[in-house]
Amino acid sequence: MENAVKLYSLSLREAKTYLFATLFIAGNIVLPYVAHFFFGVNGGLTLLPIYFFTLIAAYKYGIRVGLLTAVLSPVVGSILFPAMPIAAILVKSSLLAVAASYFAYKAEKVSLLAILAAIVSYQIIGSAIEWTMVGNFAAAVQDFRIGIPGMLVQLFCGYFVLKALAKL
Repeated sequence: MENAVKLYSLSLREAKTYLFATLFIAGNIVLPYVAHFFFGVNGGLTLLPIYFFTLIAAYKYGIRVGLLTAVLSPVVGSILFPAMPIAAILVKSSLLAVAASYFAYKAEKVSLLAILAAIVSYQIIGSAIEWTMVGNFAAAVQDFRIGIPGMLVQLFCGYFVLKALAKL
């Protein structure tokens, strides 16, 4: 199978789970910093970099690595960068971990369609939850207004990173 990928569902008892989660958390901390450095204040809003490695973690290594990455990335990020809106990021990041691991499990391969389904799912459900949290529809759907480039980066770069990891 050309698109075959070794998918894992690592246990919380395995050291690899925490090793991979730590690496992906570090990526989710560094990538937003780089986005803000090169693209200014709106780099994070436009490119949605804090979600990228959560997508990779959950798709490749399963729900546990994905959720560890999803939860700890914004927590650590908010400690390092107090202006980070942690609540909305926690919700969407956790939803992405669940969606990515689910669609990877269903597809059993690296699939643009499965990655797209994960991205659209977490954005729609996350925006609805964010709307109930903040009571402002425009703020809740800002990823759809501003973050389309970031979703495209998640889709295409995520696909290529997962393809590169396919042999691991």
